[in-house]
Amino acid sequence: MTVNTAALQEKKPRARMTKSQKREAGWGLVFLTPWMIGFLAFYLAPMVASFVFSLYDFNPAVPDQAKFIGFENWHRALFVDDEVRLSFFRTLHFAAISLPIGLGFSLFLAILLNSKNVLGKNIFRTLFYMPTMIPVVAVVLIWSGVLNEQTGWINILIERLTGIKAVGTQGLRWLADPKLVYYAYTMFGLWGVGNAMIIFLAGLQGVPTELYEAAEIDGANWFQRLFGITIPLITPVIFYQLVLGLIGSLQYFLAPFVLNRGTGFPEGMTRFYMVYFYKQSFTFFSMGYGATLAWLMFIVALVMTIVLFGTARYWVYYASEER
Repeated sequence: MTVNTAALQEKKPRARMTKSQKREAGWGLVFLTPWMIGFLAFYLAPMVASFVFSLYDFNPAVPDQAKFIGFENWHRALFVDDEVRLSFFRTLHFAAISLPIGLGFSLFLAILLNSKNVLGKNIFRTLFYMPTMIPVVAVVLIWSGVLNEQTGWINILIERLTGIKAVGTQGLRWLADPKLVYYAYTMFGLWGVGNAMIIFLAGLQGVPTELYEAAEIDGANWFQRLFGITIPLITPVIFYQLVLGLIGSLQYFLAPFVLNRGTGFPEGMTRFYMVYFYKQSFTFFSMGYGATLAWLMFIVALVMTIVLFGTARYWVYYASEER
């Protein structure tokens, strides 16, 4: 019978913290305390409260009549209310259109403004970023005029350049045609790609220039350098933008609410998930059911984000560390 000498060895006493280490740890806790209080008071506590609300038939106008109903709200949202499923698929449909266009356009601008051949790059960077400073409500109202079927200059320009009948009720009704409305809303988003452009620009400027020089010596053209060097090396930035863009698309609300007060015009195509959540919570005052819808969106967004992180190992390149 052998004796496990490793098990018999006395455990080394744990090293005690020195005075300076204790003082440093104490100051660290002091600086973390405001954040911890804010997180507990403004994030964790409201999340717990909203989950509790989802178990009640709760109307904030008459809080005394709140009634515990268990998981009835969850059953209704998952199996009874078809509008939950329809509004979610509308949101995914819009995200499938707007997210690739938005990411592609912001990356295109960043590549353009990172070129050595563009004069006045700082001026153009400022001009492209400035629209992000305009309130979203103002942007929506401006673009609703730009895309007006009668007087909008987009339709007038298309008709004059192509000869296609674009102006009038028989023309391009960007905000009234179910087939065009998602593209119109995507244009609203393109007005504010300045933030994404700046982040992409920072990623592009982090690509080592010696790689481009070596590729040029080997005879690689611009497209080969773009897809062989630039795109692979900025995949962490693309991944970051993709995650933020997906979450933002799932929460899309302001434009349809400002334009048509959440009616879903045209033909219910703009009754997105968050619009439906707002109507249930703050129009019909069904706060318990609204809390259920909010939790469902949180779960869906969490699952989709986890899936994206799971796929990152196959296409996101990290040069400095293992994944």
